Amino acid sequence: MPIDLARARAETRGCATVAHLNHAGASLMPAPVADAVVDWLREEETTGGYETARRHHDRLENFYDASARLLNCHRDEVAFVENATRAWDMAFYALDLGPGDRILTAECEYGSNMIAYLHRARRDGCEVAVVPSDAHGQLDVAALEGMIDDRTKLISISHIPTGGGLVNPAEAVGAVARRHGIPYLLDACQSVGQMPVDVERIGCDFLSATGRKYLRGPRGTGLLYVRKDWIEGRDIDPPLLDQHAATLLSETEYRMRADARRFENWECYFAGKAALGRAIDYALEWGLEAIRERVTALADGLRAELAAIPGVTVTDLGVERCGIVTFTKDGEKPVDIRDRCIAKGINISASSGSGSRVGFDRRGLESVVRASVHYLNSEAEIERFVEEIRRGG
Repeated sequence: MPIDLARARAETRGCATVAHLNHAGASLMPAPVADAVVDWLREEETTGGYETARRHHDRLENFYDASARLLNCHRDEVAFVENATRAWDMAFYALDLGPGDRILTAECEYGSNMIAYLHRARRDGCEVAVVPSDAHGQLDVAALEGMIDDRTKLISISHIPTGGGLVNPAEAVGAVARRHGIPYLLDACQSVGQMPVDVERIGCDFLSATGRKYLRGPRGTGLLYVRKDWIEGRDIDPPLLDQHAATLLSETEYRMRADARRFENWECYFAGKAALGRAIDYALEWGLEAIRERVTALADGLRAELAAIPGVTVTDLGVERCGIVTFTKDGEKPVDIRDRCIAKGINISASSGSGSRVGFDRRGLESVVRASVHYLNSEAEIERFVEEIRRGG
């Protein structure tokens, strides 16, 4: 069913105060999700943290059921982690990579992930190789396959880069990874919540996602998917363990959990965990296909209007594009455009090379304006933003 825009906006209190085009940074929480956080914290305030968690154990467990429905996996394959970067780290640093082992990644890879690759290259002696992009700017799948050899131990890419609107061909990459029996780690920080993400179709072994972006959950929340085969058959060893992730059996022995919760900590953001489950349920109620259709239509329309403004260059690449729209404008710095728009009640961001260093360097980009739309945005908000860009500083 088409998105009921009036309902979406009525259930988002922030729509009354701001035109929010920064969902790729942090979205506006819908009222049911924000209320879930506040109500939980109020109850902790008046009755105690442990007591609140015991009383609402079912709401905490709902996170796993909701995540399983979202990703098309089993609830035992999901862990709650405090953010997407830490979720990604827990999987990446659990993998056994040594001297000569190769990591293959994309040109548009997220900066934090690149730092982690280089960290392990320096510490463990593995190698990092960047797969070139194709003529459309997305990862070249044929080039990826041509770069695989017996030293390739990991394929790791971002589904959607932080500094542009392209959607990498994650499913095609998964087919290559399965064909060669290579572990596949997918950073889905920007894709989960704005489009269907099915781990069975994609074929990834690990996936990280955040709550605060397109899922419209609270900050300080994220999730990690770990394919069951890795937990049961390969006994993957997380970089950190506590007495939630493992059980102390004796003075000399412990046993790790037999599910993805071995990647969790005992102490966590309980209010956020319950609210993230509610946010996932809320997204599923709207339907991810309906959300994708609305987001894509808004973003495509925005790109077309921006491209018609003299001096504006839309910088998005890819065959498939998403709700992130990036551009530059002659004579104005992206940070100045961002600040001017925020002062007018229009939330956008500026994306620098730090988030997409390799891709930006190879394209000769320093910084871009980033406007990211979601299904709750109105056409009037889009036009208001376009008019501000047209008017200039």
